[in-house]
Amino acid sequence: MASEQQSEKLYGGRFVGSIDPILEKLNSSIQVDQRLSEVDIRGSIAYAKALEKAGILTKTELEKIISGLEKVPNQLTIKSRAGHKEVLLITNQTFFLLLLQISEEVSKGTLIITKTDEDIHTAVERRLKELIGDVAGKLHTGRSRNDQVVTDLRLLMKSSITTLNSNLQQLIRTLVERASTEIEVILPGYTHLQRAQPIRWSHLLLSHAVALTRDSERLSEVKKRINVLPLGSGALAGNPLGLDRELLRKELDFSSISINSIDAVSDRDFVLEFLSTASLIMIHLSRLAEDLIIYSTKEFGFITLSDAFCTGSSLMPQKKNPDSLELIRSKTGRVIGRMTGMFVILKALPSAYNKDLQEDKEAVIDVIDTLSAVLQLTTGVISTLQIHKEQMERSLSPEMLATDLANHLVRKGMPFRQAHMVVGKAVHLAETKGVALNQLSPEDLKSISPALGSDISQVFNQQTSVEQYTSPGGTAKSAVTHQIEQIKELLKRQKE
Repeated sequence: MASEQQSEKLYGGRFVGSIDPILEKLNSSIQVDQRLSEVDIRGSIAYAKALEKAGILTKTELEKIISGLEKVPNQLTIKSRAGHKEVLLITNQTFFLLLLQISEEVSKGTLIITKTDEDIHTAVERRLKELIGDVAGKLHTGRSRNDQVVTDLRLLMKSSITTLNSNLQQLIRTLVERASTEIEVILPGYTHLQRAQPIRWSHLLLSHAVALTRDSERLSEVKKRINVLPLGSGALAGNPLGLDRELLRKELDFSSISINSIDAVSDRDFVLEFLSTASLIMIHLSRLAEDLIIYSTKEFGFITLSDAFCTGSSLMPQKKNPDSLELIRSKTGRVIGRMTGMFVILKALPSAYNKDLQEDKEAVIDVIDTLSAVLQLTTGVISTLQIHKEQMERSLSPEMLATDLANHLVRKGMPFRQAHMVVGKAVHLAETKGVALNQLSPEDLKSISPALGSDISQVFNQQTSVEQYTSPGGTAKSAVTHQIEQIKELLKRQKE
């Protein structure tokens, strides 16, 4: 029995006895790489066509398979559960036909995974053998799991990045839409979490949107480097069968073919790039989440989150916790951890494939799932939150216009460093007297500088303050409107 178990492995001929059960558990990746099943079958179908062109399968046989594909599901009856199997068309080309049957089983969730299936490649080949017998072994001619798995991973990541970028751009559009609608709203801007200068709410939203547009560009760049075909590289030395790798490239829709077979099976730069880009996206989302958490507190009261994105306390009935945003923060640490882990795994590997690389799939799939959920969650939070314009405006204080007062003195000819000193003294005097900056008496102002005359009253207007920042990137309405148009244009170009 032990030798039977070992012989069921793809490498079984070399070994006798059973594999250590702890090693078997660690060695198995099937629970993770089941997600590769559809792309694995897609890669196998393309490889079958390349084998036909290389003369391993006949062209006539392959043409018969392709012409009969639509009839396949109704022609096959499999009774493997009863220990029997009835298979039609048992010929060299049958494995191609049955791959489509397996693909259908995968899509319906009926492909049975057995204990001996240590990875998805083993599962597919084992199922194919159940259906057609030993001829299934032809599928692996000249192919190694080394080039097979990295091909699968690249295929999965290509499609996943397309979806992720779509989700990311939807979030950007949601931020831009709110910025357009709520462009008249003014609130305190903060540095060091201290009130700094008045800004438009739209200006703040767009600051997050702009960071995310860079992330979208990075995802597109990563996808370019993922879009390289490794299949046909074999274990490390290449393929000895005269395999047409250009055919494989076209069948699997890759933009180019790997240059070096040793590099092709061991390269995980694209994994690190993706995990790094995902980490940056998560950092940006975490910073957005932190802003919203602060603004939603009773102490600020600038926004209210939808109940759909909050939870309560099991003890305190009054609590409304921003768990959606807190989870975004925490998941950021998770993604950064995946990235760091892969960097550490790759740092000292010798050339070509090593089993350490098995860890890449779990990291990539986990980050894809996490990022997908977080992007959609963030879009939901942004699209449903309620702002409190009056509370934002009540939080604007005269001291926030101290820079405006300094600029007023500059316009009158005073050097900025001197103006900064004068206004600083005025702020200190107001704090000492317990009054607002604009409530200092004319005598108080004159005691500081004769330049502080009655004309400074015009400075203390929040609307006038934001409207003076008209330079590109500023918080004036015209500048913010231009930013909105710029981001829309960026999104349009990225879509093209």
